[in-house]
Amino acid sequence: MVQTRTVEIAVGAFVAAGLGALFVLAMKVSNIGAFDVAEGYELVARFDNVGGLKVRAPVTVGGVRVGRVVAIDYDMDTYEAVVRMRIDRRYDRFPTDTSASILTAGLLGEQYVGLEPGGEERYLGDGDRIRYTQSALVLEKIIGQFLYSKAAEGGGK
Repeated sequence: MVQTRTVEIAVGAFVAAGLGALFVLAMKVSNIGAFDVAEGYELVARFDNVGGLKVRAPVTVGGVRVGRVVAIDYDMDTYEAVVRMRIDRRYDRFPTDTSASILTAGLLGEQYVGLEPGGEERYLGDGDRIRYTQSALVLEKIIGQFLYSKAAEGGGK
């Protein structure tokens, strides 16, 4: 009877540890590590199309995560998407001519913002706007243009 109780406790502990590991894995995969949004400064960039970019998407430079997207809004006056990014305080020396692009991790992976530092001697500060942007490539649009061009080639013969 004592041996059965010990086995039941061991199985229960094993199941609890498994559920805990699944929870941690789910938090990592879903990108909800929002607890690590450290203090920093905010940059703003405007794009014609943000594609599938989401809040909490990483902001990277050379593959290194330097911040996260904190908000995505739409400006009805300029008809542009406005992306606000929180950059970690230790990365405080991005030149004013830094460019931002919306990139995709892998062929069909999640989208993120990639920064490319420029060469100016002045640096961006809290609330500054990144002037040079490149919108997301929308796969459906590219396929549509390819099919349209192929149809136009075939129709001309």
